[in-house]
Amino acid sequence: MPSTIFISMASYQDPMLFFTLNDAFFKAARPELLRFAVIDQNSAEQRAAIKALPFAAQIRYVHIHPQETQGVSWARNLAFSLYDGETFLLQVDSHTCFEQGWDSNLRKQHEALTARSAKPIISTYPYRFDIIDGVTHYTPPEGKTALVLRPHPETPLSADNVVLRFIGRHIFTDQAVPGCHIAAGFIFCAGRFVEEVPYDPYLYFHGEEQSMAVRAFTRGWDIYHPTWVPLYHLYKEANTPHDTHHWYGEVEVQRAFSSAYLTERAKLRLHQLLCGEGLPGAFGVGTERSLAAFMELSGIDYKNAVIADPFGGQLI
Repeated sequence: MPSTIFISMASYQDPMLFFTLNDAFFKAARPELLRFAVIDQNSAEQRAAIKALPFAAQIRYVHIHPQETQGVSWARNLAFSLYDGETFLLQVDSHTCFEQGWDSNLRKQHEALTARSAKPIISTYPYRFDIIDGVTHYTPPEGKTALVLRPHPETPLSADNVVLRFIGRHIFTDQAVPGCHIAAGFIFCAGRFVEEVPYDPYLYFHGEEQSMAVRAFTRGWDIYHPTWVPLYHLYKEANTPHDTHHWYGEVEVQRAFSSAYLTERAKLRLHQLLCGEGLPGAFGVGTERSLAAFMELSGIDYKNAVIADPFGGQLI
């Protein structure tokens, strides 16, 4: 049976949306097996432009006015609701470019990892690409290192706040490295992940990746940081306001829930998941593995606000 790929893409006022759709489709080895789920949070509906694409029949499109959105986790939860039993899940941001044959690359990596895990997840922060004079530029990795994700040293845990920033560091290896953190801008795994680990719509921005990583691990999923990511991310300039930030611009004051409120609600919800009485159902911790087992893997002891180095100094 052909192995279809469900591509979850939550876009917020992103001028790169159509670039990303076209790049994914036309650079795929098997473009007919792609199914796109697009949540277009944009002031203007773009349904006509979507329908004009030659692969429009493979796109599930939902338009949401920016005034009505509640953040990236909420939008990605909505994207997950468009899943229809596809073999694989790929989650990317709407400002991504792809290598030729990216889909075959990821299928092969996933197949190799099934010898190590029944439910592998391939995820790390993608390398950057730039657009210079209308042309995309990126440097392909050499396949000699894996970008391993661990807590940023400048964001320690505290008794009332368990939201962490994560940083990528390289390890020399020719094998995918077991990890403890999911990068939301690049997730590739079996499609059933959508049903087993749905996005928590009550989270906002910070903490979504921590929630996904813990809930996935405790449901028997294993995270791997690969030596090759066949796609690239257009990163924003740090500490610079952008209209494509949910919390920036005139529309922010028009929403029922402010970004400050959503941030605080998410912080309390993540604390309840990891240190409190837990959350119900699919938004809570799974039963196949414990939080203690996650602590042993990651070195993150949420309840005691302690972070150890789980990688034995191997970072370079």
